Amino acid sequence: MKKTFTVSEVAQYLNVSTDSIYAMVREKQIPHVRIRRRIIFSIEIIEEWLRNQGGI
Repeated sequence: MKKTFTVSEVAQYLNVSTDSIYAMVREKQIPHVRIRRRIIFSIEIIEEWLRNQGGI
């Protein structure tokens, strides 16, 4: 099973636009890891973040 999301995958998972995800990354509102120019998201951390936000 895949353990990380790309920007487009996390946008689809959260049902928002990729522009919204990029803005959240810029403003450090969503947990992410940057590896050179790539932005990746841990599925487990995103799900925990959602629970803490009251989203699940």
